[in-house]
Formats: sequence, structure tokens, C-alpha cells
Amino acid sequence: MNFKEVEKLIDIFSKNSISSIFVKEGDFEIHLEKNAPVSQAPLSIAPAVSSVPVAPSTPAPVVQESTSSVAEGVFIESPMVGTFYRCPAPNSAPYVNVGDKIKKGQIIGIVEAMKIMNEIEADFDCKIVEIVASDAQPVEFGTPLIKVEKI
Repeated sequence: MNFKEVEKLIDIFSKNSISSIFVKEGDFEIHLEKNAPVSQAPLSIAPAVSSVPVAPSTPAPVVQESTSSVAEGVFIESPMVGTFYRCPAPNSAPYVNVGDKIKKGQIIGIVEAMKIMNEIEADFDCKIVEIVASDAQPVEFGTPLIKVEKI
């Protein structure tokens, strides 16, 4: 499935009353789900060569492995489906740790999608309260990665 087809699928999905759709074509899979109107994060589709932003869709709820209180607070969420990594390389220090104060635009982790490493940045100045996603954890659209406190 190419970018234009994905873009058209998202457009049709957003304009209709269907609440969920799953498409699988070879190794490519996409699952879109609507719940209720929510503030939407930008969605990126990563083709073989580069990342291309696409119209946002409502994130699907995800069951967390963490036993923390994920229900409340401000989170930096995954903008795409992939695998979350806290470190730039296997033997490197994590980008951020609990208690760190970070600036807008600072990298907090990486989501690997289709062999492309997509850096995830903070959208605002904040303090890291909790690391919700584990290293090398599969994530969905809207999966909370890090709980933060705006500063």
C-alpha cells in the first residue's frame, strides 16, 4: 500500500461513521479506530525512504504493561505504530530519566517503524515524572510513552 492509498483511506475513514477499520496487505498493516473526539496528535507514515506526515486519527486505547496510574496526567504519546526505544543504541544511556527537566524539541526516545528510526521530541518544556513505556516495547498510535509535568 503506497502513501496516496493510505492518505485516501484515512480521509474516507475520518469522513464516515465507521468506528474501526483494519487493513493488511503483505507486510503492511494499519488499524484505525475512533472513540470520541479527543485532541489529536499528528500521525506519521514512514515509507521506505522517509517519514511523511498524514492527517491525524483518533488514538486507540492500549493496555499498559506498567502498573502505574496511567489514567491521569500529561503524557508524551507515540505518534505512530512501531517499537519504542529509550536509548539511541543498545549500550547507550537513555535519552531521558525520571526527574530530568527537558526543553521543547528535546528527544525523549525513538519509535522504529518500518526500519525507520523516528525521533520523538517533547512538544513543551517539562519535567519527567514517569517512564511509562518499556525499552523495546511495541506501541500503537497514542500509546503513552512518558508522563510529564509541564514547566
